Amino acid sequence: MTRRSSFSFLLALATPLAAQWINYPAPGVPRTRDGKPNLAAHAPHLPGGKTDFSGIWQAESSPGPPEGTNGDPLPTNFLDVTHDLAPQDLVFQPWAAALFKQRTDGFGKDDPISRCLPLGVPRRDADALPFKIVQTPGLMILLQEGDASFRQVFLDSRPLPKDPQPSWMGYSVGKWDGNALIVETIGLRDQGWLDGLGHPHSDALRVVEHFRRREFGHMEIQITIDDPKTYQKPFTYTQRYRLTPDNELLENICLENERDSKHFVGK
Repeated sequence: MTRRSSFSFLLALATPLAAQWINYPAPGVPRTRDGKPNLAAHAPHLPGGKTDFSGIWQAESSPGPPEGTNGDPLPTNFLDVTHDLAPQDLVFQPWAAALFKQRTDGFGKDDPISRCLPLGVPRRDADALPFKIVQTPGLMILLQEGDASFRQVFLDSRPLPKDPQPSWMGYSVGKWDGNALIVETIGLRDQGWLDGLGHPHSDALRVVEHFRRREFGHMEIQITIDDPKTYQKPFTYTQRYRLTPDNELLENICLENERDSKHFVGK
């Protein structure tokens, strides 16, 4: 059994759901002559010229495995943030290497999401379920369908807190670099996993995300993991997204009708 196949129970949690208000024409969406959303149109901007990331987004997958239980491909970094990295790009501290081995040997049965806890940051960036961005000049709000949670990114020039109370989503502030939004997050709970394989992080984790909307229907987030307690050097990976216009989010509550946890196995 490979590392990827041993985490099959996680894939059931990643099955995309159809949104409501399907094919309801949303205002402000550029369209082709046949009325379909034009995803290749220019990215929108807020008054003042900054990129507007608003919309409902779905993480893209890479060709081939891994796949969910319904056969749909999973987002590139959902199962493994090292998917596109060379082996030398991620170097564990000794304690973290031991913990990672323990999690893989246990088939990931202690994954927080198996107990319906939030994905947290940065793992939520590779969720298979859609999320919605609502953006104003001073605040970006990310609404997550997968665990009905929210995240705030403050764009009002406030500093990061000096002694944050740890949380799953952490504390995020953003600044602009041309058309890119650079988001820095700290104050994350050390119980979070970076991916389904169980790459760990500590409470010293600092996540830097570069949001870029390349055109109306496509966005990417370049994610840098800087956690000297856990890894000997920072590493970076990228998750890409496709806009899902003319749809809306569902309410998705993990604990409702949850029947999986009693079947989990592992060491």
